[in-house]
Amino acid sequence: MEHKLTHIDEAGNAVMVDVGEKQITHRTALARGEIHMNEAAFAAVRDGTAKKGDVLGVAQIAGIMAAKKTADLIPLCHRLNLTNCKVTFMMHPDRKAIEVCCLAACDGKTGVEMEALTGCHIALLTIYDMLKAADKHMTMTDIHLVEKHGGRSGDFSYQQVTP
Repeated sequence: MEHKLTHIDEAGNAVMVDVGEKQITHRTALARGEIHMNEAAFAAVRDGTAKKGDVLGVAQIAGIMAAKKTADLIPLCHRLNLTNCKVTFMMHPDRKAIEVCCLAACDGKTGVEMEALTGCHIALLTIYDMLKAADKHMTMTDIHLVEKHGGRSGDFSYQQVTP
């Protein structure tokens, strides 16, 4: 019996997908999420008065570092040489929220969706860590892949699905 290419071996174990035969193409992915907080925590970020220092500066570096180490964190994820990674923030005073976006790019044989999502998550977690003394009730929400480009499966753009 011929074994078809799957993500599970004959014994039922998960395996890393073989991308050896794929073509190298330029790939990008953008992920986003938000963290919601109380007025005191939001003001500390806005005014630069957080006790631990520059919240967004530290979160930006943490997000980039995390994207670069995704293969060390996610089992079976391929190690990629990122050609670009940017973590950006948008303050939303009306909702006391900070929006985080992580863009990852590479020239490779597999996509960078996991790198963008990991960078976004870790930036959000870093914001939480730096502000938890001011607000332990912060919530991280709406974390998702916004878009991806390149690769055999083509482009993807997030469409909100309502139940």
